[in-house]
Amino acid sequence: MLLLEEEKRKLVEGLWNKGIKDESVLKAIYDIPREKFISDALRKFAYDDNALPIECAQTISQPFTVAYMTQVLNVKPGDKILEIGTGSGYQAAVLFTLGAKVFSVERIEKLYQNASILLKELGCNISLKLDDGTLGWEEFAPYDKIIVTAGAPDIPAHLIEQLKDNGKLIIPVGDHETQRLLEITKSEKGISKKYYDYFKFVPLIGEEGWNS
Repeated sequence: MLLLEEEKRKLVEGLWNKGIKDESVLKAIYDIPREKFISDALRKFAYDDNALPIECAQTISQPFTVAYMTQVLNVKPGDKILEIGTGSGYQAAVLFTLGAKVFSVERIEKLYQNASILLKELGCNISLKLDDGTLGWEEFAPYDKIIVTAGAPDIPAHLIEQLKDNGKLIIPVGDHETQRLLEITKSEKGISKKYYDYFKFVPLIGEEGWNS
């Protein structure tokens, strides 16, 4: 247990040194048991700052990537947030720990099932849906914030439509090799864009994403 706590501490210190200064985000990263979201064979790497493979040829994002995107999203308690791409469920758990009301859409049934079970076990009250995430989740729209955890060729129009006025959408946009994190703010005048760093995500598959 002491070794685990030391690994967590080193990870959080590393994230701080890389520019993650939001203490609530760092605390969430520290508190959430990342080892639960990966296979037993990879658990010794749980608190390394690296992406790791999960089932269905997908990945659990690098902790820095999760922390960076969450910091940009600027989560406030009570925020109604739509996540596109549940994956392992780790990012959703971070959002929930920060006090958000989380809705998450996953297109791969096995990942959806795994995340549903694990998040419930961890006490994370998150609404999950098995569907094409590029179409959002219209039933519960509009959202204060939307986060997309896969790389898109462009910004899905459905997600813009489901965002509240003055709401924020963050999404990695680019080609299959690399994407730049883009922040969209919606207002009565339209949308404004702000660009952040480059990352590499699995592709966003769907009607308003990549075909494969």
